[in-house]
Amino acid sequence: MKTALTAAGAIIVISAALLGGSLHSKAYADSPTEIQASQSSGAASQELRRYTLQLLHILSAPDANQWERYRQAMPHCEFAPTYLDEIGSVDDASPLDATLIALAEDLCADLDRRLDEARTVGLIMNEPEAMNGYTLLARGFNQEDVHLIDHLGRIAHSWQLEGQITHARLLDNGNLLAEIEADDVITEVDPDSNIVWQYTHPDDTHHHDFLKMPNGNVLMLMQGDKTTEEAIALGVNPDIVPSEGMKYDYLIEVRPTGSEGGEIVWEWSALDYIVQDFDPSKPNYGDPSEHPELIDANFSAGRYWRNVNVLAWTYINAIDYNPQLDQIALSARHFSELWIIDHSVSTEEAPTLKGGNSGKGGALLYRWGNSRAYRHGTIADQRLFRQHHTHWIAPGLPGAGNILVFNNGYELGGDKSYYPYYSSIEEITPPVDGYGYQREPGSAYPPTEPVWRYTSNPPTDFYSRVVSSVQRLPNGNTLICEGMSGNLFQVTLDGRMVWRYVYPIEGDAPLKQGEQPSIRTRLSRGDPIFNNLLYRAYWYAPDHPGLRHYDLTPGDTIELYE
Repeated sequence: MKTALTAAGAIIVISAALLGGSLHSKAYADSPTEIQASQSSGAASQELRRYTLQLLHILSAPDANQWERYRQAMPHCEFAPTYLDEIGSVDDASPLDATLIALAEDLCADLDRRLDEARTVGLIMNEPEAMNGYTLLARGFNQEDVHLIDHLGRIAHSWQLEGQITHARLLDNGNLLAEIEADDVITEVDPDSNIVWQYTHPDDTHHHDFLKMPNGNVLMLMQGDKTTEEAIALGVNPDIVPSEGMKYDYLIEVRPTGSEGGEIVWEWSALDYIVQDFDPSKPNYGDPSEHPELIDANFSAGRYWRNVNVLAWTYINAIDYNPQLDQIALSARHFSELWIIDHSVSTEEAPTLKGGNSGKGGALLYRWGNSRAYRHGTIADQRLFRQHHTHWIAPGLPGAGNILVFNNGYELGGDKSYYPYYSSIEEITPPVDGYGYQREPGSAYPPTEPVWRYTSNPPTDFYSRVVSSVQRLPNGNTLICEGMSGNLFQVTLDGRMVWRYVYPIEGDAPLKQGEQPSIRTRLSRGDPIFNNLLYRAYWYAPDHPGLRHYDLTPGDTIELYE
């Protein structure tokens, strides 16, 4: 490519010299956005010549490697239509201008092709249908930085936190809310990374998810412990409880107080809604098929916590809050189900089956994904397999009120010997009926199928056994984080990929362009987890209120080009 560009550059230099142009004239190296629109065709022609010469100069620079040249040229091609529109149509342009337009378009098209073919990390694809905005990236192994990138993969802002970060959320006030996993701390920092508030539970562990509620409180997912004896007393079969006991999930809502700590103002625990048909002597004895509002104590047999010999019963990995319904969505990974509960109940009512907007206390109002969990279906009816990031699509977005899920696809069909597995994105319309959900007596909760689903072609090209996230964007695209490989991409509603970015941090260091992320470890069946793993990614519109507190002038890329 360098030889071809050098030859083409020589031709343009000669033409520019004949017309008074110069490689050293005011050009576009500083920033294409600073170019003012020309007011006459003559001025526009001169701008076009300078633009084309500058693009050639960048792409043929002898003192930079190919990746550095591509990186510098990419913003110019992004704004190329602005310059070319000033000339008018090719038919109206002079012969020289028409040649320059064609050359500039060919150069940018060739650049796009080469980037698609050769880039390994950072921005890989950016088609016109992609939704421009900012993406929040956190969680590389041993990574303490959080980055906000623009749609071209350039850093718009970074935060430095002390400790390994699970993931982070940008708040409307411009602060960042994050979980520091190693220290078991939920922390809020300002744009300069100064801690303004943090919280640590005195007894139990925060895990997987948290969010700021409209009232300013913080909803947190917690994990508690029960000894083997305590688990058996709840009706769990002794044969499935390891000697180290059982872990269970519960929620707390914390009202921040001062710069550290807070008051727990609401609580919900999965332990309060157990049904079991193993031990008739226990008060929670009953038929799970007759009580879909309750959780079968023995359904999640043999699911252990992080390879430790402890029963991880429900293993909830995501929470979301719906202020219109005052309800909470939960992703119960080890049940392969999403659940919805009532937040309007008081802490005292929560353990009962009465009270709240629904009149059902804190029991499950709705569940979907695996009707086998309450004995109203078979493996053929199962739709979710170890899913993550269950949440409502926000008001104002295409599909508002529907629920999106990253369906990891692990143990697809329940057959552990089946290989390979694949992931999918599922969007469902829940059967809302006031504050409740419709269900025919004796049957599973609808729907039987999603209203929208994404899989790749072939399906096995898209698979992340753990972690991962999904988000609907304002133009109807869907941002998908294939977490195990740090692969982010946007797809249109018809399933076409139009934007792709590979997280370029491995461990605690950025990768160089041209390098491939390495495998950190392999799970059972050989599923690889790469060193650039991402737990989640969040997209924010340019007019998001939290971004008003930042400069957002694009800087360098995370990946290196040396």
